[in-house]
Amino acid sequence: MLRDGEIVLRPIRLRDQRAWREVNRRNRDWLRPWEATIPPPAPGGPLAHRPTYRQMVRHLRSEANAGRMLPFVIEYQGRLVGQLTVAGITWGSMCSGHVGYWVDEAVAGRGVMPTAVALVVDHCFRTVGLHRVEVCIRPENGPSRRVVEKLGFREEGLRPRYLHIDGAWRDHLVFALTAEEAPEGLLRRWHRSRARGASHGTSENPARPGTGIE
Repeated sequence: MLRDGEIVLRPIRLRDQRAWREVNRRNRDWLRPWEATIPPPAPGGPLAHRPTYRQMVRHLRSEANAGRMLPFVIEYQGRLVGQLTVAGITWGSMCSGHVGYWVDEAVAGRGVMPTAVALVVDHCFRTVGLHRVEVCIRPENGPSRRVVEKLGFREEGLRPRYLHIDGAWRDHLVFALTAEEAPEGLLRRWHRSRARGASHGTSENPARPGTGIE
């Protein structure tokens, strides 16, 4: 479990189903434009179906046990408000992974998502042993782009038609960070940035859900 004040990241559980479904149902319109979808099958190919909650959790656990994924739910003030997954973890000479996330619209703008991303990146670099973390975001998703920009991620370029989102193949911008770029810890950097913003009277913008492999 990872914690910073009222924000907690912990492994997703089967018994989270009711709370997870309630948040998803209430945020359907908020999440739909940024949510991964399953492309239509090739002619003669098998028809793919979106997994049930239980199938999703079992898959995430299997991938976690194999060292390829870190699946978390996000809690704020003791309530489940989102999901964050480090997926595509590659070892060997790369030691890299990518982050995908979504958050309840009701808590957007309170620093929940930047804090959650900072927590998980520090965990990846300091405990897991990854060297690089990336986040891929649709160019249209300005609020999610501001999350990674606030944390100091570099923009590396465009991946055309990278993921199937909201019924079509969508371009994504790649943002990345390596361990050498956050030697003092990303969470500490984020706290310092928020303190500077507060002293200058600036406020946060609501963060739409980012896209990634969940």
